[in-house]
Parts: sequence; C-alpha cells; structure tokens
Amino acid sequence: MHVISFANRHHVTGPEAPTTCSFNCIDDSTNDRLNCEETALGDDSCTMADTTTKQSPQTYVGTSKVVQTDYPLIDNDPHFKRVVGYARTSDYVAGATAAAFAPGALYALERFAPSYVGKGGFAKAMRLAGFVGLAGGFLYFYQRSALRFYGATENAREREMDMREMVSKVKAGQPLYGESRLSPYLQGVAARQSRYSALFFSTVPWFNFVNHDQHGVDTAKYYQQAERELEAERAGKA
Repeated sequence: MHVISFANRHHVTGPEAPTTCSFNCIDDSTNDRLNCEETALGDDSCTMADTTTKQSPQTYVGTSKVVQTDYPLIDNDPHFKRVVGYARTSDYVAGATAAAFAPGALYALERFAPSYVGKGGFAKAMRLAGFVGLAGGFLYFYQRSALRFYGATENAREREMDMREMVSKVKAGQPLYGESRLSPYLQGVAARQSRYSALFFSTVPWFNFVNHDQHGVDTAKYYQQAERELEAERAGKA
C-alpha cells in the first residue's frame, strides 16, 4: 500500500470555472514526487477527481509452442540437468563415437597421405581435431536425449522417469520445475529463447539453464497420478 502525502496546495479559479486545486504529492514509500489534481464543485472544498497511483507493469506470458510429433511430449524446453540425467547408454556410446571421429579421421589421413608438416605441426592439428570432436560429440549426445523429451523419437523410458520424478515432487510439496527467482515475464523470455533449441544445434548451440514453468505439457497429470498413489497407499494401510 502506498501512502501519499499532500503538500503545496494551490487554488486556480476563473470567472465561470470551478475551483481547481493542484498538489505536489510525495509517495511516502518511495519518496517519488507525483502530480495530483483535485476539482471542487463551485466552492473551496476540493474533492479528489483523479487519483495518481503506481501500478505494477503488465506482464506477458506467451503460450508454449508445441510441435506435433510421433510420440508424446515430455518437455519442449527441458533443463540441462534433466537432459543429461535422462540420457541412455546408447547416447553416451553415440557421443563418444562422434567425438572420436574427427581426430581418428585426421590420424588415418596422416597415415595414408602424410602432410609432411614441420615438427609439432601435426600435434597441434590433432589437438584442434580433438576439441572439435569433443564439442560435436557432446552436442550429438545431448541432442539425442533432448529429442526424446520433444517426442521426436521413442521415449517410453523417459516418460516413465518423468512421471516418477514429478509425482515425487508433488508428494514432497516441491515445485515441479524447481525454484525460480525470476518474474513470470522473464521466465517466459527464457523459455522462448531455448524452446526446441536442440533442433538448431547445427547453427547455434543453446541450452536451458533456467527454472521456469512453461514446458508445453498439462501438469495436472502429475497431480492426478500422485493423488491416485496416495489414495492407494491409504487404502493399503486401512
């Protein structure tokens, strides 16, 4: 609640005009100087006509875009930790294979078609190829896991893991997608920047490190499942 103090009252009158009182107002909560006006109906007693107040800025939370896929959507903007944590063994194998390709291919070329670079030249080239391989291998590993969250590839295991994780949070009274100190507007900005970002890795590697609640799914299913499980537990104890 803002408390407004009035100071410096001035009367402005005319031959046929009602008395107008202008004020310099100070918001006691912020010490901001405001402009206020009051209009009287023919006498010197002024009644407030327009009240100057401070209002919170409008916030915009856009709808979460959802792409039609062959499998059910789990999360269209999964957090970095979830993507890595849900990865399968096959993802690690595929990522390691992709990471080894660049240095392996360069070494094979050097064996069959020597470059005859000077001393230390080939070692530098191998280090660069190793870095490129590691970066590419990690992105490939990450993308394979992220595509299952999007429902682009088979994701039965991930759907089960997601349900278990979220139901556990519901039972514990925790936020489904973690605590966030950002406003709803900034959460929406973050979500729109990284939603389906794994599909664009070939151009811009982009990850979601922000906790927000815009993930393209109806979270009611988690609460319904938690309610069913709690009811079953109560029935089992009875």
